[in-house]
Amino acid sequence: MIDDFEAKGKRKKLVEGLRNKGITDEEVLRAINAVPRHLFMDPAFLIHAYVDKAFPITSGQTISQPYTVAVQSSLLQVKRREKILEIGTGSGYQAAILAEMGAKVYTIERFRELYFKARMTLASLGYSAEFFYGDGFEGKPQYGPYDGIIITAATKEIPDTLLRQLKTGGRLVVPLGNSLSQVMTLVTRTGEDAFDYSGHGNFVFVPLLRGTVNEN
Repeated sequence: MIDDFEAKGKRKKLVEGLRNKGITDEEVLRAINAVPRHLFMDPAFLIHAYVDKAFPITSGQTISQPYTVAVQSSLLQVKRREKILEIGTGSGYQAAILAEMGAKVYTIERFRELYFKARMTLASLGYSAEFFYGDGFEGKPQYGPYDGIIITAATKEIPDTLLRQLKTGGRLVVPLGNSLSQVMTLVTRTGEDAFDYSGHGNFVFVPLLRGTVNEN
């Protein structure tokens, strides 16, 4: 796993670009500067690894645009040792950013191939996270409640099972809307049955789907 001076220089420029786009959370920017995004992508796309765009990965999924990762991570307001549940591991890049920020990460992926690849990539980089191959709609209640939950796929409605796994005072970040456009939504649990919602810009994600996929 090679992370050379060229890649580090490109990451520094990427971080400067994210700062210019309005990302102000210095811990998020530090993590993006530290995590080698090119190691989460197909080698064919290495030249584009530090362009602020999403790119295809295995199983018809994408690695999110760095700006999107920065927005979601900033909205979570992650503190060290907090428990964060991620729905949709994908490449593992978002999980690595959260782990770099000191979170205890629990991440669920429905595609078996992506689950194995992401687990291997994070291990090779020295990041610790709990990986699960399963249905993200169910969450992982046995490890909750969580300080934060991040959903990296679009949904019209937040599963109640996930809202119930959030601590009081905890934050859930999700792209909420139809298949064409979603509003990045922050949900803060303020009581047993009380949740506050706020919108933070328009985004486009792949859909959140039920079940698991074993492509082998």
